[in-house]
Amino acid sequence: MFRFEDPIYLWLLVLIPVLAFVRFVSYRNQKKRLRKFGEPQLLKNLMPDVSRFRPSVKFWVLQAALALLILMLARPQMGTKISHEKRTGIETIIALDISNSMRAEDIVPSRLDRSKMMIENLVDHFTNDKIGLIVFAGDAFVQLPITSDYVSAKMFLSSIDPSMMATQGTDIAAAIDMATNSFTQEEGIGKAIIVITDGEDHEGGALQAAEAARKKGMCVFVLGVGSAQGAPIPIPGTGDYMKDNTGNTVMSALNEDMCRQVAQAGGGAYIHVENNSAAQQRLDNELDKLAKKETSTTVYSDYDEQFQAFGILALLLLILEICILDRRNPLLKRISFFGTRKSVVTIFLLMITVSTFAQTDRQYLRQGNKQFNAGDYANAEVSYRKALEKNPRNPQAIYNLGNALMAQKKDSASIEQFQNAAKLETNPLRKYQSFHNIGVICQSHKMYGEAIEAYKSALRLNPDDDETRYNLVLCKHQKQKQDQKKQDQQQNKNDQKKDDQKEQQQQDQKKQDKQQEKPKPQMSKDNAEQLLNAAMQQEKQTQDRLKKAQQQPQRRNILKNW
Repeated sequence: MFRFEDPIYLWLLVLIPVLAFVRFVSYRNQKKRLRKFGEPQLLKNLMPDVSRFRPSVKFWVLQAALALLILMLARPQMGTKISHEKRTGIETIIALDISNSMRAEDIVPSRLDRSKMMIENLVDHFTNDKIGLIVFAGDAFVQLPITSDYVSAKMFLSSIDPSMMATQGTDIAAAIDMATNSFTQEEGIGKAIIVITDGEDHEGGALQAAEAARKKGMCVFVLGVGSAQGAPIPIPGTGDYMKDNTGNTVMSALNEDMCRQVAQAGGGAYIHVENNSAAQQRLDNELDKLAKKETSTTVYSDYDEQFQAFGILALLLLILEICILDRRNPLLKRISFFGTRKSVVTIFLLMITVSTFAQTDRQYLRQGNKQFNAGDYANAEVSYRKALEKNPRNPQAIYNLGNALMAQKKDSASIEQFQNAAKLETNPLRKYQSFHNIGVICQSHKMYGEAIEAYKSALRLNPDDDETRYNLVLCKHQKQKQDQKKQDQQQNKNDQKKDDQKEQQQQDQKKQDKQQEKPKPQMSKDNAEQLLNAAMQQEKQTQDRLKKAQQQPQRRNILKNW
């Protein structure tokens, strides 16, 4: 990653061969004039202090200094630069529903994929704003803390999938509560919570959570994804669709009424997401209405100025040119610094001097370690990345970069660096540390299966580590609880299904018994009419009760996993 900001100045390098040609012509003319005074060997003996190579060395040293000054004008840049800038914008937390119902394909390509595309477009429109990401289903957790690092936001977005949530369902209230507590402590800045969901709230409490957020000065916007007609929920890799407890295919529909109520309670707006950009434009307009405030933020730029090194080298060459005399020093007559053999040594020493000013990956690594130990994780990240630009296969720099990212809560990026370090590292203890850190990150996100595998790999390399062994046992225990919870949910479904079947059988048996009852003999005509009138009256009362029951909302106690 090297470039010149103003490469047009590089055309000045044409002066160097031009000046070299002028000197060559001048040197030849000088030799012709000297031959008029006598033979070259005789003149050499008559002028013992005159050096043959010193003027050439002085000329080429000046040429090198001129070249470096031209390169300085072109502004050489390399690596990554971190700066702290003042920006005026808002803070936005996006709460993305990743329940199984978001797999429905009534929105192309699917509800979840369409939501991801919309978030990515929203991030592209942000310039001075801060953004955070929360994912939720039956539970909620922070996927990306609020930041101005839009690159990390897109990176975290690509890995989101419903399979990462152990508890399915839809708990919008939990997502809004978590988003409310995820903003910075800045006052006077517009804060927006964007809930992207299909509106199938199974837990309740969303209205109260949105109202509480509004009272704290936050606006809750709800983006409804899906259609009111509904669509089946595909099961990945099977070609089949999800079914409820009675064996019927689940039809997941957008609950627009609930979405509007939540948005109204949160002081925001409800926007229906369709297969066009209308929702995106309306959301941008709504966010533009929020109050903006100047905040300090950390900005990463792709290139850092490197002209300082060229300037130092040019200064050293100019000092060297001044120190070299045109004539030999009488005190150093016997020492020939510029003889045919010694010229190679001089050039070699000059190359060593140049190389000492070019920082190596080890120097950047030590610089990053100092910054990391001082708690300056952002600058440490930049130093480690510069070290990797010098040597992309330095496992220590990769591992330290993972630690710097981990300290900044950039968990997904840090796992990638730890995995790369484990592949390149030959030292078993350092390799063990990479697997251990991967396990810690996965454990913090309740990804117990992945954490167990990482801890096992770490213990194979370092069987004596008690901390890793303890974490492994703890993850196994937590995974058992997770699995047991899933089993209990499945058992509840099975029990409910059995109860429904048993109830159906009892109803069928009653109908069968009623049909087998025989009418009593010798019934008079008056008794028959009375019984018929009573049956008709009872039927009318039953129909009235059914109509009333249909008009009243009923609660479903069936456990939903979508």
